[in-house]
Amino acid sequence: MTNAVAVLGAGSFGTALAIQLARRGTRTLLWGRDADKMAAMQAARENAQYLPGCPFPAKLQAGADLEAAVREAHAILLATPSHVLRGMLEQIKPLLREGQGLVAACKGLEPQSGKLVHEVIEDVCARSRPYAVLSGPTFAKELGIGLPTAVTIASHDEAFAEHFARLLHGDGFRAYWSADLVGVEIGGAAKNVMAIGVGIADGMHLGANTRAALITRGLAEIMRLAIAMGGRAETLMGLAGMGDLVLTCTDNQSRNRRMGLLLAQGKSVKEAIAEIRQVVEGVKAAPEVLRLAHRHHVDMPITDAVSGVLEGRLSAVEAVRILATRPAKAETRPQSQPLP
Repeated sequence: MTNAVAVLGAGSFGTALAIQLARRGTRTLLWGRDADKMAAMQAARENAQYLPGCPFPAKLQAGADLEAAVREAHAILLATPSHVLRGMLEQIKPLLREGQGLVAACKGLEPQSGKLVHEVIEDVCARSRPYAVLSGPTFAKELGIGLPTAVTIASHDEAFAEHFARLLHGDGFRAYWSADLVGVEIGGAAKNVMAIGVGIADGMHLGANTRAALITRGLAEIMRLAIAMGGRAETLMGLAGMGDLVLTCTDNQSRNRRMGLLLAQGKSVKEAIAEIRQVVEGVKAAPEVLRLAHRHHVDMPITDAVSGVLEGRLSAVEAVRILATRPAKAETRPQSQPLP
């Protein structure tokens, strides 16, 4: 075992995290499935497809040999989309050594099961090794070029979370650790749904007031769900909650916000995804978040409206009308009563 970290997933976010790890002095092995593309990255010393203009530090090596990457690393950072996480874990499980830690940088829920990222890790790898999730307000391009960024790393194993946070921390990058896996993961998954909703509203030119209302009430929805599932309210007021929500809802670097903008133009989900040309996590997360809300008896009207548009049950105009005509109610309730 070496002090290297293997980053599995050479998309924009995986590449940006690999650059930060190497920038901070950790030998980093960036893995992707396509051998030709990975060889081209290694030769060019950048990911020209997903993160152009962000050169690789000297300690970053790119390749397509999964067994070698896992063998040489003391920890594995999984930067795959959430819907392929289980398959990736099953692929590497026979290669893992005792004590090798896992960190997942996926922001989503498993399709069909609705399981959180850490629950998928537990399913495949049990609790036999340290694991954590990484989330927060991060655009890959800004991280890749070294602009100030902050994230939260959550784990039941505080020592492991702190260890991995320190590997990333520095050069303008701040990494905090937390024990609230549920809060961090629900914040990271549900904010993508809200960003689609805000994109729809902005695409319909409904104004800044509407945007602010959707973000604020969206945060209330996310908090209700996270608390019902055992998360902590203060987590959702931090980087993995409010921070990530504001970022994703307000900047066109967000694929989820762009999805909403395209839907407001009358494009289908399929057409919008084809134009964005990358995974839009909110599309897969929306029905799973809504199922979790029903399971835990949590009212999430914005999530319901966005899901209706994505499923074709509602047009963008109908979704906005439904939200705008909801009955008046108190913004908050006494602590002994559920929030509206």
